[in-house]
Amino acid sequence: MATIYDVSVLAGVSLATVSRVMNKNTKVSEKTEKKVLDAMEELGYRPNSIAQSLASNRSNSVGVLVSELHGPFYGAMMSGIEAELRTSKKHVIIAAGHSDEQSEKEGIEFLIDRRCDALILHVEAVSDEYLIKLSKGATPIVLINRYIPELKDSCIYLDNQLGGYLATKAMLDTGHKELAYISGPAWKVDTQARLAGHKQAIREAGLTYNPALVFEGDYLETGGSEGFNVLMQAKVNFTALICANDEMAAGAMDAARQMQVDIPSKVSIIGFDNIILANYIHPKLTTIDYPIGEMGHMAARWILKNTYQNKPLEIKNMFEPAVVHRDSISKI
Repeated sequence: MATIYDVSVLAGVSLATVSRVMNKNTKVSEKTEKKVLDAMEELGYRPNSIAQSLASNRSNSVGVLVSELHGPFYGAMMSGIEAELRTSKKHVIIAAGHSDEQSEKEGIEFLIDRRCDALILHVEAVSDEYLIKLSKGATPIVLINRYIPELKDSCIYLDNQLGGYLATKAMLDTGHKELAYISGPAWKVDTQARLAGHKQAIREAGLTYNPALVFEGDYLETGGSEGFNVLMQAKVNFTALICANDEMAAGAMDAARQMQVDIPSKVSIIGFDNIILANYIHPKLTTIDYPIGEMGHMAARWILKNTYQNKPLEIKNMFEPAVVHRDSISKI
């Protein structure tokens, strides 16, 4: 098996020069770099990444904890993170927390034990106090889709209340006054913020919030279909349905088709997230754009700037949602 010494002999350079080429921490001439790389290729030499990590105190890997591994929302976020880190030759190690406090803590400990240089965390169940304490440790963290005032500079988040407000306002602006709402799980912070925005828009329009027209969903298609069925059975008239994410909106639209309720002539529907699915279901779904892919890029840039000192990099912490108009809303 070839060694770094063999590479230095074949390339005709010192061991230190070979090390500099492999670690990319000091500039060497293109000619010298080529000689070393050619020698490595000829000998089939592969650097020992563990040894490099111990020597440099860097693993060149970033831990990413997400709530789930399935679905277009999390896929877009992870793709954004990986694409940004890849440009700087960093790699990701991914774990899932499943929106459960113990699972999130275990996932974080797993990533730290793997000597990740920094962590990008999409966590929902662990407390603010836990994250504040974690931020004081040796491993830098950046939070995505979470805002904690004490950690505001390391939070990449969406204005969820504004998103909820814009979704309801889009219905009000087209003449709808009888509004139903399918929320996410009530304990989640983004659920609470989106519902608060919904209530704000209703209040500003001079209308009365009706709890009988609100169903607590689960952010899954099944929650949307169940919610639509329950709301229809409640016998409280509504012409518009606001769903707190696109997956539930898709489920609600499927339930409406099974009940032969035409969308949008009988009931208008709006979602939240603007996942790729929204542009392909029928009718195409009007929704709130949640630039989670761009936010993934930004979280990775935060790591590159603050952990690897890749400067200058401009960091944007708060993202604003926007209405994406398609075909699922009709005017009254």
